Amino acid sequence: MRVAVVGGGPGGLYAAALLARQGHEVEVWERNAPEDTFGFGVVLSDETLGGIERADTVVYAALSAEFVRWDDVDIVHRGRLLTSGGHGFAALGRRRLLEILHERCAGLGVRLRFRAKAPEVSELAASYDLVVAADGVHSAIREHDAASYRTTVTTGLCRYIWLAADFAFDSFRFEIAETEHGVMQLHAYPYARPSTDHRPSTRPSGPQFPFGASTVIVEMREEVWRAAGFDLCEETESAARCAKIFSEALRGRPLQGNRSAWTAFRTIVNERWSHGNVVLLGDAAHTAHFSIGSGTKLAVEDALALAEAVAASDDVPAALAAYETARRPAVASTQRAAAASMRWFEEIAGYVDQPARQFAFNLLTRSRRVTHDNLRLRDERFTRAVERDFGCPEDGTPPMFTPFTLRGLTLRNRVVVSPMDMYSARDGDGVPGDFHLVHLGARALGGAGLVMTEMVCVSAEGRITPACTGLYTAEQAAAWSRIAEFVHTSAPGTALGVQLGHSGRKGSTRVMWEGMDDPLPEGNWPLAAASALRYRPGVSAVPRALTAADLAAVRSDFAAAAVRAADCGFDLLELHCAHGYLLSGFLSPLTNHRTDAYGGSLENRLRFPLEVFDAVREVWPQDRPMTVRLSATDWAPGGTSPQEAVEISAAFAAHGADAIDVSTGQVVADETPEYGRSYQTPYADRIRNALGIPVVAVGAISSWDDVNSLLLAGRADLCAVGRPHLYDPHWTLHAAADQSYEGPGAPWPAPYRAGSRKPPSGRG
Repeated sequence: MRVAVVGGGPGGLYAAALLARQGHEVEVWERNAPEDTFGFGVVLSDETLGGIERADTVVYAALSAEFVRWDDVDIVHRGRLLTSGGHGFAALGRRRLLEILHERCAGLGVRLRFRAKAPEVSELAASYDLVVAADGVHSAIREHDAASYRTTVTTGLCRYIWLAADFAFDSFRFEIAETEHGVMQLHAYPYARPSTDHRPSTRPSGPQFPFGASTVIVEMREEVWRAAGFDLCEETESAARCAKIFSEALRGRPLQGNRSAWTAFRTIVNERWSHGNVVLLGDAAHTAHFSIGSGTKLAVEDALALAEAVAASDDVPAALAAYETARRPAVASTQRAAAASMRWFEEIAGYVDQPARQFAFNLLTRSRRVTHDNLRLRDERFTRAVERDFGCPEDGTPPMFTPFTLRGLTLRNRVVVSPMDMYSARDGDGVPGDFHLVHLGARALGGAGLVMTEMVCVSAEGRITPACTGLYTAEQAAAWSRIAEFVHTSAPGTALGVQLGHSGRKGSTRVMWEGMDDPLPEGNWPLAAASALRYRPGVSAVPRALTAADLAAVRSDFAAAAVRAADCGFDLLELHCAHGYLLSGFLSPLTNHRTDAYGGSLENRLRFPLEVFDAVREVWPQDRPMTVRLSATDWAPGGTSPQEAVEISAAFAAHGADAIDVSTGQVVADETPEYGRSYQTPYADRIRNALGIPVVAVGAISSWDDVNSLLLAGRADLCAVGRPHLYDPHWTLHAAADQSYEGPGAPWPAPYRAGSRKPPSGRG
């Protein structure tokens, strides 16, 4: 084939070399000179290097001779240096990497066109069999057919600048500077070794660094950047000022730029990576924040996958489809991790008051790719020290099995069985039956510190479906008392919590498996909400806006249900103010359009939920804790913002909430959640660290390793685990067994002790 590659960065050059090795005729257009490059050092992972070794031993050998390798991460927190080992990095100068790839391409017959503007993409597509767009984050080829690629660009909240130090750091170094303008941060890593004889190199690679060289990135929030006056600084002044701010880390040495400019990171996502015979590669196709590694790594891996796909098929569209299929899952995973890492650094001001080791652990695990268990394998000594600071006994008790106290209730461990609607009440009368006894009883026997009921409705009108449970009749209360007695008798040490709520505009629907949020075919009841707005336009019924008399009646319903809950013996009560149900509908500006004292400002939107909270708290026993579940974001424009979620949490805490159970979404039907592992935990994290109040994290927390990681990092105090407990009622006990823990935090019920060890597999 005839192949055109637009962009002479590492990804484009390596793709050209690999395709040329297959016998294709390849031309590369690069608008800059061969010696020009931006940035300084690049980082490649062992996985990427393994792929290079398998694909091209010549390039691998040349790279291996240049790499600077290190294992440690140094984190400086308020003058205290903490080191974590076992991380394994490899880096080299970007200019040297390009030289190696230039040499390899030339040796394989690739035609390299420097200082050359590529022809229009339409001309290239007509003249070549394959066009590789490796022209970077501002890709002109991608923009030419943006509608075909369906590009989304998201700009981060920080500004950063790439600089270089003229010596080699001993490790990756992260340091914060708390200035009068706000928190600034330094990321630095070595990419060139010190010269042993200090003689200038004969290699024409630009500036000589006899003492080695390091990439230095300085980053800060946009508002800090402006307040510090960096928006008015040229490159030289920016470098000098950054060197002064981080002079101790830099040993008093200067920083230098290389056409360096302050930039806001742009996350590029494309729904499609190819159009006809044109394919996107590297930053043109996707970007991932520099804090989790190098964009060069992703681009090189793209080149490997593209070459492999082309080798496997003579049909270009089929090859491009195979390339995208192979790469998209890995890229999506990397982008999710990068987004979590980027957000962590954007919110770093909320973490600087953490104890030094916890701050370091939080930083190391920010992207969720490094976890507690993984970090213990890398550096057991560091991890054990973090565990000691957290309060883990020296006997090896995992963080998740340490106790936690809320008001007069001490939970034996940090695991919560999430409230999960079962839609299984008896004959539509709201009475929990044998199913609920077995369901909740099994989870209580399974070892969790706290087992929560589903949302228990405070009135018949407040049901979601005819199969929802309630606490508005004596018969319902008697059935709940039976369940509470079983839990307390058969699973002593397990606490049982009740979640009280009212469906609001999301009521009178079918059970989930018959059509979630679909109205009943018959037998509907009238809906009530903050405002007369349908949940699903054109589908859901229009609710009536609650009047003053209605509001008083709802308050009374909640208080009466709370009295019954106390009499039933529940240990904890949670007020459901999330997921678009009645109280949540008052909090969100998308669902509250009232013009009276209960609508408009956040203070007004909070008024009724706080009135209900106060009414419940007044009748709920003072020694028993109350929590509030919130949707910390609506996942929709104009909805509750993360900062408003902090303010809402602060208001409930001021009224006596003992913890905030932080969920997200389900407020409006047209939401666009960013799903992923532990995807809701950053919202719990923000509330906890902004306010210093206990939080329950929830949302795709599926492993005991994630639970331990969230707790040690100070992102949560309790972790609510839902679907894993549906899959395995004894999830908590099995987590203890997997960690070889046999202490009081997860005792096996006496009849089950014989099963506390995994049976033999039967193989061997």
